Amino acid sequence: MLLVVLLAGVLWGIGAMMNTPRKARWLMIGLLSVVVLAIQVALPTGHPLRMATGESPALWLIVGGFAVIAVGYRAVLRKLRSRAEVTEAKAAPPESEEGPFTDTELNRYARHIVLREVGGLGQKRLKDAKVLVVGAGGLGAPVLQYLAAAGVGTIGVIDDDTVENTNLQRQTIHTDDRIGMPKVFSAQAAMEAQNPFVTVRPYHRRLTDDVVDDLVAEYDLVIDGTDNFDTRYRVNAAAVRAGVPLISGALTQWEGQVSVFDPARNAPCYRCIFPEAPAPELAPNCAEAGVIGPLPGVVGSMMAVEAVKLITGAGTPLRGEMVIYDALYGESRKIALARRKDCETCAGVVAG
Repeated sequence: MLLVVLLAGVLWGIGAMMNTPRKARWLMIGLLSVVVLAIQVALPTGHPLRMATGESPALWLIVGGFAVIAVGYRAVLRKLRSRAEVTEAKAAPPESEEGPFTDTELNRYARHIVLREVGGLGQKRLKDAKVLVVGAGGLGAPVLQYLAAAGVGTIGVIDDDTVENTNLQRQTIHTDDRIGMPKVFSAQAAMEAQNPFVTVRPYHRRLTDDVVDDLVAEYDLVIDGTDNFDTRYRVNAAAVRAGVPLISGALTQWEGQVSVFDPARNAPCYRCIFPEAPAPELAPNCAEAGVIGPLPGVVGSMMAVEAVKLITGAGTPLRGEMVIYDALYGESRKIALARRKDCETCAGVVAG
């Protein structure tokens, strides 16, 4: 019997030196036991090999029985432990029910939460906010990217255009492999890849008079990134009727501008400042006049910052003010804006 124990120890030691898994080492010892038992049964009493391996098969049957009991006991314990862990996992409340943010979200927004002006309450306001972005092009692209990254809970985007090769010089939310795809779906894919904790509502259609009021009424804030005056006036009028702030931006060549229009809080509306659309030759679009690629990113990011300020209550939003940025000379200036008493859009609005 001592010889068998010695052989088992040698097998275990060799397996350990060769980094053989414990399961494989136990299998080798099990095979050794089977061979020893076969020797005990097959060879006659008094045979030297039988004498060296324990003399009687009864002894090995008893040892084998204890081994089987031990292995079975361990298997039962493991199964019971696994079942208990599954039961505990089912009984535990989901992570999202313990608070407004998961651990992943808290880590993601940590740089916001440590800001005194934002904090946990501000981040919760961002998560609860609903923002509509009109246009997923030059200005809409950076606005959408940064709203999603900032954790704005629900973001609507409306645009009837598709991604074109000429867009990719400045509309960085879109990619080459999405040429031909509707911009709203391209933007949705990028935003959800950036932050799976936000809800994106894409509207692949033109913003017309018959839908604008119902759509704007669903949101707390509207951001206009379009490049034509008809849509700007339409969005402005709907925002005035709904009593929600409107962040508007515009671009041309090397220059951009940003303002917050909010007559419900005594700031002018868009038509107060631009009562009539200029002649087409005086306000050419980007395709006609050109635009430097990074400029929409700068101005769009400023618009996203204004959105975060309005939602969280941080700082002083650009109500009644306009920032004009000149990228060619690296200059910016701020001008004051005032309501017009005879404005056809907001004259009847009483500031709250």
